[in-house]
Amino acid sequence: MSDNWNRKRAILSLLNAGDFVSGEALADALGISRAAISKHIDTLETYGVEIYSVKGKGYKLATPVFLIDEPRLLQAIDNRCFYFDETSSTNAFLLSHAKELKSGDICIAEYQSAGRGRRGRTWVSPYGNHLYCSLFWGFSQGMAQAMGLSLVVACSLVKVLQELGVPDLGVKWPNDIYLDHKKLAGVLIEMSGQADSECQLIIGIGLNMAMSDNQAQAIEQPWNDLSHLASMPDKTELAIKLQQQLKRDLQLFEREGLPAFMPRWQAVDLFDGQPVRLLMGSNEIQGICRGVDEQGSLLLETDAGLQAYVGGEISLRPN
Repeated sequence: MSDNWNRKRAILSLLNAGDFVSGEALADALGISRAAISKHIDTLETYGVEIYSVKGKGYKLATPVFLIDEPRLLQAIDNRCFYFDETSSTNAFLLSHAKELKSGDICIAEYQSAGRGRRGRTWVSPYGNHLYCSLFWGFSQGMAQAMGLSLVVACSLVKVLQELGVPDLGVKWPNDIYLDHKKLAGVLIEMSGQADSECQLIIGIGLNMAMSDNQAQAIEQPWNDLSHLASMPDKTELAIKLQQQLKRDLQLFEREGLPAFMPRWQAVDLFDGQPVRLLMGSNEIQGICRGVDEQGSLLLETDAGLQAYVGGEISLRPN
């Protein structure tokens, strides 16, 4: 970690107490000039950190910033763990190093300059407010072996959050995590390799921890975060538990397939038994959601009978 980021993290640590802190106090604590403090504050704001500046009072965070404890993270994870203050995208980093990686290797960043969601959407990625991570996994039997993987990842994330005390969770097929029926986390899975031989997968996860008002304005759908909970999960513990749970579940998935996860999926499926609309490009199909099959396809009861649908461009909405 560079000295520049060490100073910025030290500033944020002092501001995380919640009160206004003067520029003079920050300068004294870090042993640098007030002009240097002002420059660091300006840079943090360009990274999406919202900081109030009031003459005569100093600086104050609009919302808390939660940073990973890097030594604790690296000690707890057996696989290779890449941790950055900033990167373009955790998925892109792992994709560019796929030939050097082993299943379970993970990349975590505090800020993404080009975070991506499903269907080409931008994932808003301000510094330190949320969790951004990607896990590498290899399948020896090709892409067909990965059918239903999105549902497994959703089940893993829900289990970890539940263990950390997060209530009222649900999943919108195939892998959007909802809290109180508003989106809390998203998953982006990218593949490379062959359909019938070895392939590599990058499992990207973005989870909202503390969304500021300005960040929220860039989001086009109802959202939620963890900031209103009585006890905020520790970000480092969350990252560690998620990597470990994903490894366990992906190994189980390799051995037993999606049927091993059906009870967990059914317990959190938000739309099972409800009327829904499937939007596929300009086409719209209406019916009753009947869960998923053993390949992870969405089952929809329509006038033509029970139909199975699968594909990254399918959008599920309540009818």
